[in-house]
Amino acid sequence: MLSEPFIEQATQAAGGREALWQNIISGLKIRSMAEIGVWKGGFARRILDECPSIEHYYLVDPWRNLESWNKPWNVDNETFDAVFQEAQANVSAHGNRCMFLRGTTIEVAGQIPADIDFAYVDGDHTLRGIAIDLINVYSRLRDGGYLAGDDFSPTIWQHDKTFEPTMVFPFVTYFAEAVGAELYALPYNQFIMTKRTSGTYRFHDLAGKYADNSVLSQVKRQSMVDKAKAFSRRTLRSSTSDHRT
Repeated sequence: MLSEPFIEQATQAAGGREALWQNIISGLKIRSMAEIGVWKGGFARRILDECPSIEHYYLVDPWRNLESWNKPWNVDNETFDAVFQEAQANVSAHGNRCMFLRGTTIEVAGQIPADIDFAYVDGDHTLRGIAIDLINVYSRLRDGGYLAGDDFSPTIWQHDKTFEPTMVFPFVTYFAEAVGAELYALPYNQFIMTKRTSGTYRFHDLAGKYADNSVLSQVKRQSMVDKAKAFSRRTLRSSTSDHRT
């Protein structure tokens, strides 16, 4: 069962993200799970190598270019084909436990049994993407199952401003409150919550960096940063112009 002492023990024994989830999944004796956003399959390989309790592992990823996904990993289809082949190779030793579902979450979520123990979300981190992933995957969990994920970043400006903001942290907290789930913020920008048909929302900040989950404050801060940068550029140009004169 999920608890602060259990998570703290798993965290203390971990040296990074993959080791953290290896400890948690092994400790919870997870038998069936789905990973949303697989990329090259490195995370899946580590979990399958180290967690023998897993009998069924569903690997969900479009492995194709998506027009509506404005994030750095949206590469061309030729590259995605190579990435897919690498993912298959990475978990080839566990072929009897793996099921590849190549498609968006909306396209393939219905192929995941509606009673799995665990889901790990590391797909599209835009507001649209995380909303689609959480809502669809949550419905595939059994009561008492666990929903976890990556890139629970306290800042929405995870990437360059030419890309959509990363909305995992604010949306996950709102989602957990909406469904009455107990949510834990973990080190390495990770999160986990327990699905309950009737529960009460609580937020446990075990990483100590999630005091403010508002979006407006971050937009205001970024606006101030942009203004400061613009002022610096204007000052530099003016100084250079004066020097040349």
